[in-house]
Amino acid sequence: MISVVGLGAGGHAKTVISILRAAGGFDCVGLLDPRRELIGTHVAGVEVLGDDSLLDRLRREGLAHVFNGVGSSGVTDPRAEVYERTRAQGYRFVAAVHPSAIIDPRATIGAGPTVAESVIVKTDSRIGDNVLLNTASIVEHDCRIENHVHIATGARLSGEVWVGAGAHVGAGASVRQGVRIGRRAIVGVGAAVVHDVPDGAVVVGVPARVLRGTAPTRCGAEEES
Repeated sequence: MISVVGLGAGGHAKTVISILRAAGGFDCVGLLDPRRELIGTHVAGVEVLGDDSLLDRLRREGLAHVFNGVGSSGVTDPRAEVYERTRAQGYRFVAAVHPSAIIDPRATIGAGPTVAESVIVKTDSRIGDNVLLNTASIVEHDCRIENHVHIATGARLSGEVWVGAGAHVGAGASVRQGVRIGRRAIVGVGAAVVHDVPDGAVVVGVPARVLRGTAPTRCGAEEES
């Protein structure tokens, strides 16, 4: 049994706890969150112990594993920052993979993923570190997904799609085969992407069009999954 602490205490943390319980082999012993008013409260039966200042003490006490409970509703910066900062402290991010997910043996997934219920990842796709594949998303053959990407609920990537680091593909979006989505780009909910998306662009609609050329740099909200 692996003891693990969650980083974040919002809706996404609740989802990851559920995934780890379904997968088995993990004991969620607490959560850390910067919101001091949450200390002593519980998320899915797991207590919020304090903020990230506890990480040094927990490391000395022998805790080695964490999960990323920070979600994203567009901008993935906060999730990426939590991952990089905590990894630099020597922690290992567990792979939260729901047993209903279908991952082809020839696909590869990097460190610290979250793979929710009914996700499909097809052959020869390569997934980077700290990637969130949300419920019922589909990644077809030969896709390349870089670090810190969020593929939201029900999004579908056709074959040979490339998604740059820190990008967000919104719930229910569809991406045509061979399209490249730039780093830190945002694809809106339900969009149909048929052309390449520049780095940092925000695209919406059917077919998707550029709403603005540069995505916001930070977002404090979580996607409630």
